[in-house]
This record gives sequence, structure tokens and C-alpha cells, in this order.
Amino acid sequence: MSVEVATYAQAAGFSPAQYAICLKGIVWREGLRFLHQRERFVAALVRPLVWLFIFATGFRQVLGVSIIPPYETYVLYEVYITPGLMLLIQLFNGMQSSLSMVYDREMGNMRTLLVSPLPRWYLLSSKLIAGMAVSLPQVYTFLAIAWFWDIEPPLVGYLTVLPALVLTGLMLGALGMLMSSVSKQLENFAGAMNFVIFPMFFASSALYPLWRVKEGSPVLYYICQINPFTHAVELVRFALYAEVNWTSLAVVAGCTVLFMVGAILAYDPSRGFLARRGEPGGGA
Repeated sequence: MSVEVATYAQAAGFSPAQYAICLKGIVWREGLRFLHQRERFVAALVRPLVWLFIFATGFRQVLGVSIIPPYETYVLYEVYITPGLMLLIQLFNGMQSSLSMVYDREMGNMRTLLVSPLPRWYLLSSKLIAGMAVSLPQVYTFLAIAWFWDIEPPLVGYLTVLPALVLTGLMLGALGMLMSSVSKQLENFAGAMNFVIFPMFFASSALYPLWRVKEGSPVLYYICQINPFTHAVELVRFALYAEVNWTSLAVVAGCTVLFMVGAILAYDPSRGFLARRGEPGGGA
């Protein structure tokens, strides 16, 4: 029945208003889920605040930061790690949103979404946008708290960083969605998260400049260079000071497209994970 409905929908087509209603519904559902999980909001802030208030204070004298772009003078260690901590929030949020997809699929709730006559790529894109939108209030709340800790980028930086946060949120959410497409069980995905989150975060420029990494380990330096999270951090770092790191922008945009295409193909009923599992639209 769902195949017949989808075929009819493709023949009839959808109006922009119908696409907008679908997007609104998915975003609204994700927002309500977030509001009902208040501990999720607190947990998202605890990790970066611990790094900012405790670790950064302890490492301030050891890991001073020299004058590197986009900074025009010496900055405190807390100032340097702030962009990385903002991205840490988005990284955990992207994985948390994808974790909910694994849960919905395991509980059967995703069937309602996947049998929709709307194109599957649009449904997944809407889910991705919803997860990204939920992360933005968390990041700006962190910035508001950091302001009382003398983390004060230019006022215009709070606006110019928004497009960068949107793009990085989409990239990290797409990565989580790609991972969720090949996770058979909730427990497996929760464990796999640790093998992605912590290596991506620590093997990047989030906590220390790459020139320092190169002095200690050239191999790790090149690993950090090819890490998409490094470029996401640098994109946000420059955007906070109303500048654009074009190399990082290109890498983040390219990875976003790559991860999203991979997730769409993985969820495709004719060739992806769902077909092997016998989900709606699958061949099993």
C-alpha cells in the first residue's frame, strides 16, 4: 500500500506549502522532544562548561596561545578553546539526534515517517535540519554563560557565526545520521558514538593550535589536518571575528554533502540498510 501511495504522490507532485508543512511538523516534533528532555539541555552544557571553567583554568599558564589568525593579539587559553567547545555541543547533539533515529526505528515509530509519500531524501533532510535547529539555542546559551567568564568576541561575531554554526551543525548531524543507518541496535550505536566523538574532538584544533601539535607529533598533525572537525572549529573560530576561512568552508561544505548523500543512499529502500532489515519499503 505504501508503494502505491508513494507512486501516486510522485505522479501528482507536491506543492511548496505541503513540503513546508512536512518540514514544520518534523522540526516541531524534534523541538517538543527536546523541551521534554530537560536533562539533555543541561548535559549538553555541562561538558563544555567543565572544560571552560576547570581545565582551561588549570592549563592557562601551560598552554598560552601566541598571535595566530584570526586573533590580533595574545589570547587566553579559555578564549582559544571556546569555538571547539561550541562545536562539542553540536557534535553531541548531532549524535543524540541520530541516536533517537535508531530508537525510533527499533521501537517502530520510524515506520510512520518512512511510509510518507514525500521523498525520503526530503524527510531525512528535514530531520537533519530539525536536529541542527535544536543545537543553536544550546550553543548560544553556552556563549552567554562564557561571556561572564570574559569570553567576549565582537558583538557582530554573534551574528556572523550563525551561518557557520548552521553549516557545521548540518555536517555533524549528517555524520551521525550516516552512522545510524548502519547501526542495528541502540546499544551498538551508543557504543560507536564514543569511537567517533572523542577521536574527532581530541585530534583537532579544538584544544590546542596545530603548530603545537606539529612540534610534538608530525603524524598527529597530519591526522588533525584531514579531520573535518578541525575545519569546522576553524570555520567557527574565524566567523566569531567576522572573518571567513575559505579552506575550512570548502571542507565543511563538501563533507556535509558527502555525509548527507551517504545517509540518503544508506536509507534508500532499494540498496540501503533498511532493505536488509526488512523495514518499510525494504526488499526483505
